[in-house]
Parts: sequence; C-alpha cells; structure tokens
Amino acid sequence: MKFALCNEIFRTLPLEDAFQKIADIGYEGVEVAPFTLQTNPRDLSESDADRCRTAAERAGLEVVGLHWLMAETEGLHLTHNDPAILEVTKEYLIKLGQLTARMNGSILVLGSPQQRNLLPGVSYEEAFERAVSLMQEVCRDLEGDGVAFAIEPLAKVETDFLSSCEQGRDFVQAVNHPACGLHLDVKAMTAEPDGVCHAIREYYPECIHFHANDSNLRGPGQGATNFKEVAETLTNTGYAKWVSVEAFDYFPNSYECAKISLVNLQESFC
Repeated sequence: MKFALCNEIFRTLPLEDAFQKIADIGYEGVEVAPFTLQTNPRDLSESDADRCRTAAERAGLEVVGLHWLMAETEGLHLTHNDPAILEVTKEYLIKLGQLTARMNGSILVLGSPQQRNLLPGVSYEEAFERAVSLMQEVCRDLEGDGVAFAIEPLAKVETDFLSSCEQGRDFVQAVNHPACGLHLDVKAMTAEPDGVCHAIREYYPECIHFHANDSNLRGPGQGATNFKEVAETLTNTGYAKWVSVEAFDYFPNSYECAKISLVNLQESFC
C-alpha cells in the first residue's frame, strides 16, 4: 500500500516547502487541493500544474491527483437546472482532468457537497440524470489522458446527493466509463448502516481511491475507528492503490497530525 497526504494540511506554507515537509515525514505521494495552487481554482493554468509537478519531483513525491475540486469556487454546480452552469462546470472539470495529467497525477476526487446538493424543486432523479450526463461528457473528453474521477459518497449531514456508498456505486455504474470510479472515505463510511468494514467489502469492486481519516475528523487512528480492522479488510479485497490521509481537525497541530497519521497507517497495514 502507498500512503499520500492531502496537502491543504500545510496550506500556510509555500507549495515547495509543504511538499518537502510531506516527503520528509515519510509520505510517498501528495494529493492536491486546487485552492492551494490558486486562490480562485477556476484560474488554474498549465503553469500552476507545471509548478506542482516540479515541486513534487524535487521533493521525491508522486502527485496522486486532485481533491476538493470545487471548494472555494463560485458558479459551479453538478446538478443545477441551468444549462449554462452545467456547461461551465463540465468545462472546469475537463480542465482539471487535463491539468492533473500534466502533473503526472491520475485521480480526481469528486466530493464538493455544496456544489452537488439538490436545488429547491429538483428531484433526486432529475439531478442524477443531469450529473450522469455531465460526467459522461467529461469522461469522454478525457479519454486517453490517463485520469479518472473518483466519485465520493458523503454522509447525509453533508449532502443530499450521493449520500451513501450505494448511491455512489449506482452513479458510477450509470456513467459507465473507465474514467469514473468510486471513492471510499473512512469518515464518510462511519455513517453507513453496517459500518466501515462492511462497506469496504460491499463496494470495493468499484473503488479506485481511498481516504483515511477518523470519525472525529482527525487523522487515521486518532479517533474511535479500528484502523487495524480497516486495513485488514481493505488489504483482503486486493486493493493496492493509494491511501491518502485527509484530516480536517489537525490535532495537535498540522505537522504532528501528519506524522501521527502516517505512523498509525504503517502500523495498521503492517
């Protein structure tokens, strides 16, 4: 298993310094939030991608890809009933896919709950159809670029669209394209009715990426989740791709959270 860190944990540092710190802690990869490259992610350019790739290469890291794709943006929405908004969202996601390939990354985690929530008067079925159609166009446009969108189910407290692993799998199967797979996130799976490990066993066939964090929003092993059991379950499925640490509460501080998280993962997967 390869371990990566989501870079916004060091968002206050220059990108190059953050990547070097991530490498020095012992991570092999870095997963990048677009707003750490540009204040307005819609302004991302090829020069930003080149800077990211170069910083990773100098630190000895692999770029896993991007996540928090639409965080800190305006005017983007995955299930909107305005065709113009759907069009700019599609073009933005295509651009992110192209830039990810330029960074030598391969995964784009599509979470962004605020930019996919159901609008008033829009049924789940209508939103589902729009989002599937949009993602099919995005995936077709990116054929040959070697990137894939990892659709992230989130708990109902965060979103009312794709709010379970079952709904996430249904979406991936409806898109039906190699550039669209399922993302599994430990924190989100703690809301699954039968728990994290059951969800991993049930939905691993579609899983192309995995986030490690705990139910208390801290790093893996800093809460009540049994990560030994999680690691054993994930390993037994045959998954051997990236496991990225995505904490939200950097306890006791950013550096120690990143360091403790890696140690806990290494011990859990040993």
